[in-house]
Amino acid sequence: MKKLVVFFLSFSFYFSFSQEVDSLKTKELKEVLVVGTKAPLHEKQGKTLATLDEFLQKSTKVDLIKRGAYAWEPIINGMASERTVITIDGMRIFGACTDKMDPVTSYVEVSNLSEATISSGQQGSYHGNTIGGSIDLKRSQRQFTNAGWEFFVNSGYETNNRQKIIGSAINYADSLFYVDTDVMYRDAENYKAGNDKEIHFSQFRKLNLSATSGYRLSPNKNIEASVIFDRATDVGYPALPMDVSLAEALITSLKFNYKPNSEQIENWETKLYFNTITHTMDDTKRPDVPIHMDMPGWSDTYGFYSKINGKYKKHQFLGNLNSFYNRSVAEMTMYPSDPNENLMFMYTWPDVRTLYSGIYLEDNYEINCHSNLKLTTNLGFHNNNVASDFGLQSLQIFYPEMEASNSRFLKSISTNYFYNKDGISYGFGMGYGERAPSVSEGYGFYLFNSFDGFDYIGNPNLKNEKSLEGNATIGYKKAQWQTKISASYFHIYDYIIGIPDASVAPMTIGANGIKVYTALDFATIFSSDFTVSYQLSDFWIWKGQFVYNLGNDNENNGLPFMSPFNYMTSLGFRPGKFSSELQLKGNATQTEYNAFYGEDKTSDYAIVNANFGYKFTFEKSKMILNTGIENIFDANYTTYTDWKNLPRMGRNVFVNLMFQF
Repeated sequence: MKKLVVFFLSFSFYFSFSQEVDSLKTKELKEVLVVGTKAPLHEKQGKTLATLDEFLQKSTKVDLIKRGAYAWEPIINGMASERTVITIDGMRIFGACTDKMDPVTSYVEVSNLSEATISSGQQGSYHGNTIGGSIDLKRSQRQFTNAGWEFFVNSGYETNNRQKIIGSAINYADSLFYVDTDVMYRDAENYKAGNDKEIHFSQFRKLNLSATSGYRLSPNKNIEASVIFDRATDVGYPALPMDVSLAEALITSLKFNYKPNSEQIENWETKLYFNTITHTMDDTKRPDVPIHMDMPGWSDTYGFYSKINGKYKKHQFLGNLNSFYNRSVAEMTMYPSDPNENLMFMYTWPDVRTLYSGIYLEDNYEINCHSNLKLTTNLGFHNNNVASDFGLQSLQIFYPEMEASNSRFLKSISTNYFYNKDGISYGFGMGYGERAPSVSEGYGFYLFNSFDGFDYIGNPNLKNEKSLEGNATIGYKKAQWQTKISASYFHIYDYIIGIPDASVAPMTIGANGIKVYTALDFATIFSSDFTVSYQLSDFWIWKGQFVYNLGNDNENNGLPFMSPFNYMTSLGFRPGKFSSELQLKGNATQTEYNAFYGEDKTSDYAIVNANFGYKFTFEKSKMILNTGIENIFDANYTTYTDWKNLPRMGRNVFVNLMFQF
């Protein structure tokens, strides 16, 4: 296998450095992972019915923490969800699980996604205050055209976990009205790691329904209503001590769009939205559990945004006024083996109400036809209020003087310069941003972290976490090939992390102790990536990408979930209606781990994947067939983001079929 890795990498570097170069147009330090509308999606992706998690891993900025086969937690620049903002069509959504088993990305299927806009650092502060960056998942929608009716039927099967996939879409559009509907159902059994090792409690069932409808009120005014319903049941999490009996989300919105007859104002968009999340964890199917428990959680969010795009002379400007109100509550009930003993109940999230209101301003100034300067600022008001008296009293055991309400102001500012001429593009910038502690960091009560084996307690006295960042990118393109290098550096003050407190006893049986969320003086994170592609001929294309992150705390110890040297290289062949790709991906040994945070050494690995596809056309209809083999050599491996070294899937054969008429 190591010889195969060396061959692929040697092949990659040979083509990247032996060819000439041309122009690359880049405007911002922002990555847009284009998944495509329904038709391009199924025509261009090697695995048309992959999960959204698998598609997001195509980005050099994103990796995912895996706790099972379903609903992986995205991390951006090595920073998990507390330090990032993830939205669906600009809507703020907060999970209801204290163990992060319901990330926002789990509520969108690729079949109804047009693109994922991935922004690094303060370039992602558009939808709220962030440190690491943001992901905005944009769903597909029709336009006011006379396209008429469209019908899609999707089906798929995967051999490793016997996953059955079936879905359909019905769309209609005319000059005054459009409707876009999508349904997808997945049913998977336990998967097997390399060497045919079954991973118990890795099954899941999931139903996703999505609908968007628009109506044109006048030539320059329209309204749009949308809804997402997502329901997952019997979801196993083999890396955790509990599974999920129900994860359910209802996400709704109403949008008004106005294009004024003005030279300065190009578009004015206002959206009202509401979403409610229910998440129920239990361990009823786990054997040999000393004390059975269940942990339901709920999250409700009401919000709006109103954004204006416009231009004045050489200025492209944008303003976004946004606000949300969120309620997060989670409970834990323990059931002693002796029926005569009383049940044990507590709030793990003590009904925390969060109100946020902010304004984002952006000015993109065109210096000349080759360069522009982008300035952004964001000012937000953030208030937490503990609504449960019982929950407040529980936290006051540790913080006697804490009050139910806590308000803070959040600030961010950034500036970036971009240049593009004659195939050379580069950019650099800097920024400052703040974030408030998450509900878990501020108000969590005995949250067990199976990664390091500690119970965690929140700290309402935490300061805002603050980050200074610098970034740079350079790209070059000519004729057949293009390349790009980017890097970011973050110096984070008052870095929030759990620190052991020996004076407090844990509650979870077998826990290593208690950690209390505390602010370190600072931490640093360096993120870098390199992408390259070469068009060998009209039919052949080679691609490569390489990623490396490094993070240290104030004592120069490693931070968790930092990527070692990570690589992917592929060779694609697309003659006409046929497509194929051979891919090698892997990472080096993780040597920058820190046992203090529960990490250990993870070995290097390399896997080989292959896929094939063909498009059949029948007058006005078409059928696309995709098949492939993942992990061809059935490697048994784990990565640095796999919770408690959970092995990844072994050899897997998939077949995806899409029919459009």
